[in-house]
Parts: sequence; structure tokens; C-alpha cells
Amino acid sequence: MPAATRRSFLARAGIAGGLAAAPLPALTPALTAAAPLNEPDFGPKIGQALLSRNENPYGPAPSALKAISETAQMGCYYTDRGNEKLTAMIAERHGVLPSQVVIGDGSTEILCAIALAWGRKGAILCPDLFWDTTVLYGERQGVASIRVPLKADMSLDVPAMAAATGPGVSLVQICNPNNPTGMLVPATDLRALAAAVKGKATLLVDEAYNELTDRPDDNSMVDLVRAGGDVIVCRTFSKIYGMAGLRVGYAITSEENAAAIRSHLMSFGGNLAGIAAAIASYNDTAFLSQSRAMVLEGREMIRDAVAKAGLTALPSQTNFVFVKVPDANALRDAMAASGISIRGAYGDWRGFSRVSTGKLEDVARYAAALPELAKRLWA
Repeated sequence: MPAATRRSFLARAGIAGGLAAAPLPALTPALTAAAPLNEPDFGPKIGQALLSRNENPYGPAPSALKAISETAQMGCYYTDRGNEKLTAMIAERHGVLPSQVVIGDGSTEILCAIALAWGRKGAILCPDLFWDTTVLYGERQGVASIRVPLKADMSLDVPAMAAATGPGVSLVQICNPNNPTGMLVPATDLRALAAAVKGKATLLVDEAYNELTDRPDDNSMVDLVRAGGDVIVCRTFSKIYGMAGLRVGYAITSEENAAAIRSHLMSFGGNLAGIAAAIASYNDTAFLSQSRAMVLEGREMIRDAVAKAGLTALPSQTNFVFVKVPDANALRDAMAASGISIRGAYGDWRGFSRVSTGKLEDVARYAAALPELAKRLWA
């Protein structure tokens, strides 16, 4: 029997002739009018200093890149065993059962699943300024939310959040450190909040930037999960690991909560490249130390530039700085004219400008431009 070939297979299926006869589709005007062919499809545009998205340009780790290359040929398969291996690694590090760990396509998928699962039971209580993408997602699905104003110094008002947790609240959500302020909620305050809402609502702590804080382990609430608390901790590979585009995140919680989250996930085990990269770099301490050092150096460069410009910034324990300015949108537009991308105003908070720690050479461009632009805009 002759060896099977792709053409013989297609012929037996009765479609080879159709494929051979079908003309190739012409490029549509929309495609031919797209960005120049030499413009990258991902990351900063040519000549742009990208400081607006809280990405970490020093990742992925070399170990992650090697894993991606080696597993690329396995992309036709689902991620079953790889997902299980990463789950076991995370569980071992944090002293929990694998059944208490949930892997998602970035922590965003997990947070959205939580919004759906807990939104069925009551309202989500949260600060009025934080990374609220998941709350907004829940609201679009009919989930109610209650927003608690920040304090005058832009820190989270933990006592007010505790007081607002009434019978109609099912979930209390915060981001620690907070985004976009960059400020850390002290661990003692968070533990007090957990105690105050116990028996009333689940406490969700998004720890996306935990590894960049001064004392990551002390600042984490994972120990409350180990102690049996009704707490969910979310983490991501997008920040310290530099894998934003590879979409891997996870939650650590009780087995019951984990099951509820899984029932609302929308992916099918994550993407193979991301899972492989996460497995390879999860315990890559050399890369993590180098990545952290570069991010913190960029953060100090930003703070120095802010001071030289006669401005002030909130204390940050993240890979971005929230700078107090007269008009965030005006500064964003002026920076953009110089090829530097930063964030504009967050809703009504027009007096704060968020700038991320990108590549050090890009941060240097921001640092050089800020004093002159501040003088020109507001002197």
C-alpha cells in the first residue's frame, strides 16, 4: 500500500481539486492600507518610548524563551499536563493543595470569572479608583457594585470599606498595591479588613504587583488562605515575569472557592506557549532578581525626574508612578508629540498622570522631557 501523502488524503476526501482550482484571495484594501510593513505588530511603535501600559520589557526570561521555542512544535495539543504541573508548582510554593490553585488566561480571566460567580450572590464592594476592569465586566452582566471613595491622601479607606460591607455584599475587592496609585495597603490593615468582613463576604486581593513590593511575602494574604479564610489571592505572570502577552495568571483560595471560579472560566486550559514559559521561569530566581532591579531603577529615575520638574508623586511599590500634575491629558499629549507614551487622566482624576517603568533608555527620554514640558505647560 503506497504511503499516505497530504495530496492523496485530500484526494480521498474529494477536496483536492477544489483547493487546486480555487484562486488565492486578493488582499483587501483594508489590509494593504494597514501600518507600514516594517512597523512591529506588538510592543512599541518604531521610535516610541512605551511607558503607558505597566509592562515589563525585560521579560520573558531566557529560560521562558527557551521553553517556548522547544514546545512550539507541540502547539497542536492542549495544555493538560503542563497546566497540572504549573498548578502543582504554585501549590507547593505557597503551601496549599493543587485543588486550591486556579490557572487562567491572565489573572483577568480569573477576576472576570469571580465577578460572575460572586455577582450572582450580591454586590461587589471596591474602591472608587483601582484596576476596575473586572468590576466593569461584572456590571455589564448586571452585577451590582458599591464604590468607596479613597482617602484624601489617595490611600484606600479600609475602615470605610469594612463599614460598607453589609448583607447585600458578596465580594470585597481591592488591588494591593493599588493601580493606578501604586500605593500599598499595609498588611495589618488588610488583615483587619479580612476579619471585619468574615462571614459577610469573600475578600479578593489582586496581588499583581506583589513581587515588586519591599517585602512580598509579608505583604501577601496567602497565609489567610492557608488558615482557612474566605479569601482569594490573584497573581499574574504579566508583571515581574514580563509575560503580559503570554496571558498566564492564577488564583489561590479555598477548594470551594476554586471550584466556583473554575465553573466560570472561559478558556480551555490556557495557551501552551504561556504555560511552558511560566513553568520554566516560575522559580528562575536569577531572572526575577535582575528584572526587579531594573524595574526599581526605572522607578527611581521617574521619581528623580518628577522632583526636578518641581512636581510630586505618590509613594509607589509597583512598576509605575502616579504623578500629581495640573492636567494629565495635557501632559500625555505633549509627551506623545515627543514620541513618549504615558497615560492620561483616569476618569475624574485629571490631576494625576501615571507613567510606567519601561526600558531604562525610554525612561531616560521621559526624564529628560518632563522638566521642560512641565515648565512650558504650567509655568
